[in-house]
Amino acid sequence: MSGKTNNPAIAGGLLLTVIFWGGNNAGTKWLVGSWPPVWTGSTRFFLAGFILLAVLRFTNWLGGFQPLTRGQYRSLWLRGGLSLAAYVVTFCWAFRLTAASHVALYLGASPVWALLWEERPGRNWASARRYGAALLALSGVLVLFWPALKVGHTSVTGEFLGLLASFLWANYSHQSRLLAAGINGLEVAANSMWMAGATLLPLGLLEIATRGLKVDAPHLGVQTYCILFGGVVPYAIWNTALRRWQTSRVLLFNNLIPLTTMLWVYYTLGEPITPTFCTAMVLIITGVVIGQVDLAKFFKLPESF
Repeated sequence: MSGKTNNPAIAGGLLLTVIFWGGNNAGTKWLVGSWPPVWTGSTRFFLAGFILLAVLRFTNWLGGFQPLTRGQYRSLWLRGGLSLAAYVVTFCWAFRLTAASHVALYLGASPVWALLWEERPGRNWASARRYGAALLALSGVLVLFWPALKVGHTSVTGEFLGLLASFLWANYSHQSRLLAAGINGLEVAANSMWMAGATLLPLGLLEIATRGLKVDAPHLGVQTYCILFGGVVPYAIWNTALRRWQTSRVLLFNNLIPLTTMLWVYYTLGEPITPTFCTAMVLIITGVVIGQVDLAKFFKLPESF
């Protein structure tokens, strides 16, 4: 990819990424139905990280390999590995406890959190647009979350973890962008992944010791897909994009993950498409899109009011 911020290759790569991640979400939902969630996530990210590092180190497919200093490794552990580890735990457990399409839709709200995170409020149209977008997205979250309050503990916990995962994903993307200012973005992804996996692996082994593990060809095949096309390939694309675009702009492509996930789980797992989900999706995606569009420029409004 070139350094141009409007390079269509970045947009095309991100589009392919969200298709892969839709399949990854469906695969995760199926796997955690019988595999321990932390084991599923920790082994996936640990192996995906090392595969990506090996590709960087021994081939020229993804650019050069950059040796890291001790200080850079420390920053990666604290800001990349640990932030991604927190996301992995909530992500996998959310899929265990609630609908895959719901988790994906919560993650689709991540750009709103990034907008509020990265830019300071002010008396101008840009600030009004951001907070208006946040209200729309939050209303969609409420539409999706509210029915769970009437169902029971498990559903509420799953919905809450899905929402928490969206905050943690926005945080990881933000931290990755900061780290990528001084480190190759692909190395940020690879090291963050294996560090997150290594951090969680003891918990995963504890899960195995207490609950056991079913090992057969379907489970290993789906996990392999998730390692390669939920980890190695899309994270390489995602972190390259983060070096060229603002975090909130890259996260705009998260809007498509609920759609791709909905299609994957509907056709592969038979998960229903409900009116509540569709209503929430419209509100959240509308809010995210409004948060990304410069309305003041479009309507030729003054910057401040």
